Amino acid sequence: MSSQGPYELPTHVQSALTPLNEKLVTDRRGSTVWNVQTPTGRFAVKLGYPTQTHAWTALAPAREATILRQLIATEHVRFGTWEKGTWSAQPWREGISLYDRWEPHRRSGKPTTPRVGEALSCALALANLHEHGWAHGDVQPNHFVIGAGGTFLIDLGLARGGEVPEAYDFRYRGCLVHYEAPEISRSILESGTAVPTKEADVYALGASLFISATGWRHVSYPDDADRRDQRQAIVDKPHRPITVPGMLGKLIEQMMSREPADRPTSSEVCEALRSAH
Repeated sequence: MSSQGPYELPTHVQSALTPLNEKLVTDRRGSTVWNVQTPTGRFAVKLGYPTQTHAWTALAPAREATILRQLIATEHVRFGTWEKGTWSAQPWREGISLYDRWEPHRRSGKPTTPRVGEALSCALALANLHEHGWAHGDVQPNHFVIGAGGTFLIDLGLARGGEVPEAYDFRYRGCLVHYEAPEISRSILESGTAVPTKEADVYALGASLFISATGWRHVSYPDDADRRDQRQAIVDKPHRPITVPGMLGKLIEQMMSREPADRPTSSEVCEALRSAH
């Protein structure tokens, strides 16, 4: 089942896109991603393939594409199959991640206040997805791309909330644990799966803002802890003290409440940030 990337664009994918140039962006966790310039624009092209531990990664590009087609113009999203899984092409989003954008705050060595407007732009991107009925399921700093054209929330392969063809669907088994809400970690420990929710997305946004501003994960656990121990720490322990100054820190505290019902909605987060902006 397992494969090892990175993989070149298959011949039939090249024929479909007619690339003028292409650049390898990343290859990890069952996905090779290319930045591809075509006669009609620049695209992020993903090739999904199974890994030693996960078969679902082979389906993720097509699954994400079917969701994107419900959110943006369908002519801008293409997908299909290749010998090791599925592939997709979607508009390239130019910009810098939230984590990289806030690197000066982590480098300062003391608590500093990030720009509320940048936090607001991330919250707006998440709220827009929620307003369309979807929970993202994998909110993390590197999935917020901040650029001149706005802030985009990318990587929707794990999102839940609408119709997904059965051929490309798979069960949700959690996200990057550094941003996982306690109830998601608990469910995965107990049953192996969970249901992504908007409330868990809000927690993950708070954890994303926190780590981007401070460099600290939301809950303390050893760097070499295995995934199960990481999740157990999230279930058992409180989150770290929120050291981000001002109203942003207080808002992050609310977003990372242990009880989902106590967290503000993404729209309420936007309202609070607008008031402070």
